Amino acid sequence: MTIFLTVSLIALALWAWCIEKRWRRRMESVTRAAGLKVFEADKLAAKFIGLQESSQTLIKEEYLRRLFESLLQEIRQGVAIVDEQMRIKFVNRTLAHLFHKTSIQRGRTLIEELHDHQVTGIVQAALTDQRRTVREVELSTSNSATGRNSRHFLIEAAPLPAKAERGAWLMIHDITEQVMSEQVRKDFVANASHELRTPLTLINGYIETLQSGVLKDEASLQRCYDVMEKHGKRIIRIIEDMLTISRLENGSSELNIEPFTVRGCVQDALDHLSPMLEGRDTLIDLDFPADGGPMQGDRFYWDQVFTNLIENSIKENPNPGLIIKVSGQWFSDHCLLRVSDNGIGIAAHDLPFVFKRFYRGHKHHSPQIKGTGLGLSIVRRAIEAHGGTLELTSTPGVDTTFTMRLPLHRPTAEVKTAA
Repeated sequence: MTIFLTVSLIALALWAWCIEKRWRRRMESVTRAAGLKVFEADKLAAKFIGLQESSQTLIKEEYLRRLFESLLQEIRQGVAIVDEQMRIKFVNRTLAHLFHKTSIQRGRTLIEELHDHQVTGIVQAALTDQRRTVREVELSTSNSATGRNSRHFLIEAAPLPAKAERGAWLMIHDITEQVMSEQVRKDFVANASHELRTPLTLINGYIETLQSGVLKDEASLQRCYDVMEKHGKRIIRIIEDMLTISRLENGSSELNIEPFTVRGCVQDALDHLSPMLEGRDTLIDLDFPADGGPMQGDRFYWDQVFTNLIENSIKENPNPGLIIKVSGQWFSDHCLLRVSDNGIGIAAHDLPFVFKRFYRGHKHHSPQIKGTGLGLSIVRRAIEAHGGTLELTSTPGVDTTFTMRLPLHRPTAEVKTAA
């Protein structure tokens, strides 16, 4: 193998030498015909070879530049290169996407195209100080679909290398998901601690009262038992929610497939939630086929689905006049189930996150609304485990609808972990 490689290299060198000799002979014949001397022919040949090498170098550099730009167009970070006046010399499509623009024009300044002084300030600092500058900022961007919303970006800028012309490169990475996840984890610890501490404190208080022997009559004793039972169930519900979402996400349990009617499942959820509906001006409208809507699935998880969706509507809408409609349509191979209400709705900036674990949209919530933010995450995971999909639409103050599309064939027995 080594001998073959050596021979190949020698052959390649001979071929290159022959090519050069052939070009030299051609140049000599041309220069003689022009009446030039031999040394002048050598200079002309050397100059021609130099021009040829320069041309090849330029072609190679152009190829590498195009390849580099193509790679930058595909990365998830927004990238731009600017000159010392901060005019854009290169920009990838991701940067335009991050700022909800169809395109960004080269030759214009950053401020003209991005309209944000925080970004231009970071690039200017990198140019002025001639060093790499990294900052995490929160920017308000406008989107035709969701209106104005706030996004978190990690922005990095640095001067171009000394061999290049004066300017700077800019990289913007959208870290909204990471920031939101971190905030959700912090909120969950606070919410779960509060949700567990409150009932435990009440239970311990009633235990101390009972131990003191102050209460003698049966009515007072019964009130203590009722309160303790209520808050004990509340603790159990929180723990069950945590275990349920853990099982669904880890795929550690199997679906217990059985036939049931959706209307019957919804009615059981309403019976369970009847204490919440007492004394409230709330109308429940059920719209199902005469046979109740037959389905095969895990009744335990479907109880969770309808209980969470209906309870969510009740808790989020304390004002009178609430109408909750639960309906179902059956087709040859699938069914559509909907739970809708005419309540306060869900803000556009919360819609992408409501199905995430522990997420709660705090800005429009009453402090009286309790929960750990697991309900809607359980709903989505349970529906996906049955091979279905879940869509949410909301116009605040008008209509909020959860639409579930389920196949009517028998779902697989194993719970699938959603992406």
